[in-house]
Amino acid sequence: MRSAPTILHLDMDAFFAAAEQASKPSLRGKPVIVGGLGPRGVVATASYEARRFGVHSAMPMGQARRLAPNAAYLVPRFAFYRSISEQVMELLGRLSPLVEPLSLDEAFVDLEAGGVADDSGSARAAGERLRVDILATTGLTGSVGLAGSKMIAKIASEEAKPDGLVLIEPGTERELLGPRSVRILPGVGPATGEHLRRAGMTTVTDLAEAGEDELVRLLGRAHGASLYRMAQGYDDRPVVAERDAKSVSVEDTFDVDLHDRVRIRTEVERLAERCVGRLRGSGHSGRTIVLKVRRYDFSTLTRSETLRGPTDDPVVVREAAGRLLEAVDTTGGVRLLGVGVSGLADYTQEDLFAQAAEAESAPAVGEAVAPAEASAPEPEAPGPLERHWAPGHDVRHAVYGAGWVQGSGVGRVTVRFEEPGSEPGRVRTFAVDDPELEPGEPLPLVGGGE
Repeated sequence: MRSAPTILHLDMDAFFAAAEQASKPSLRGKPVIVGGLGPRGVVATASYEARRFGVHSAMPMGQARRLAPNAAYLVPRFAFYRSISEQVMELLGRLSPLVEPLSLDEAFVDLEAGGVADDSGSARAAGERLRVDILATTGLTGSVGLAGSKMIAKIASEEAKPDGLVLIEPGTERELLGPRSVRILPGVGPATGEHLRRAGMTTVTDLAEAGEDELVRLLGRAHGASLYRMAQGYDDRPVVAERDAKSVSVEDTFDVDLHDRVRIRTEVERLAERCVGRLRGSGHSGRTIVLKVRRYDFSTLTRSETLRGPTDDPVVVREAAGRLLEAVDTTGGVRLLGVGVSGLADYTQEDLFAQAAEAESAPAVGEAVAPAEASAPEPEAPGPLERHWAPGHDVRHAVYGAGWVQGSGVGRVTVRFEEPGSEPGRVRTFAVDDPELEPGEPLPLVGGGE
């Protein structure tokens, strides 16, 4: 633990959705939801306007559509997000050689190692400069937390959202954490939280008062001891540069062993969805699907299947995990399940949200497809080589210039022509195979324009 708040945590605000709003003037101030638009798609990011309707990341897209039927539903553009992330990480690298990226939009920075801060005043000044630089460079906002440890800095950045800075003075950690839910601590998920609740512990103060021996009895040596230290506000994890993930995985421990084969299969499918959400958040796809099963007798089995190529498709991961489960005997009961993806690779355009390649017949922005303002004959029947236009993706027209796909279906594609620095643009509709309409490249959010 440090005596000065020189560990910084940056979290970009609703990153994917904010990037879409910045690049599409007609969506600013409106609910925007980014994710897989197929029937099994999940929400990757929801704008703050969409969150007011109860939409949040990892929610099934069908549920999001019921909560916010008039929101803009867009397919992610990961190459675009990655280019913005690289700009942000470059700014962080100017502050310190110790930058620990957690995902495209989140990172820890050791300000002390960079020599830019050694007390509260200099740390706050560095954080404020960073926020100004990010806005000037990318046109987007980020929230900053400053503290003497990684755990508290992350809590601080969450409190700072959106577009703020919160500094928590070292020495005040226990006072800050005490009344909070146990779920605020790293490593306390739904299952552990429920286990603690049944033991009468709902706040961090409850954990601290229970003592280390009791937590070890309930949770095991490693987890119990670690949780007790965190409940005291103690976290000495260093900021580690060049974190290179070799795999992405999620797992759940169940308070009561699972025996129902259908329930076990359902939990594996749910874990696969969560794993893919984390995989996409890290900007990767992977080739090897891994299933972990801890049985009633604490024996742990691991099974894996390697695919022909990398994927981030939840259907592919879910089905592979299901096949692996079929080869595992769960007769005596299961106490832990996990799903992971290894053999990671950077996203390729063909990998991204593969389920979004399913035809989308509904308008993308919660409104009817506008009448054609540029007349074009409707094709008699879409042929097998009909081009697919993903909602939210960039296009360029030979006459009207740059725009983005608002929706497509029944042989037509609706495009809104606007650029990051322009006023909200006009909507025009074309035949899907219009020779003057081509896929386009994202325009820069700052300093671009034509």
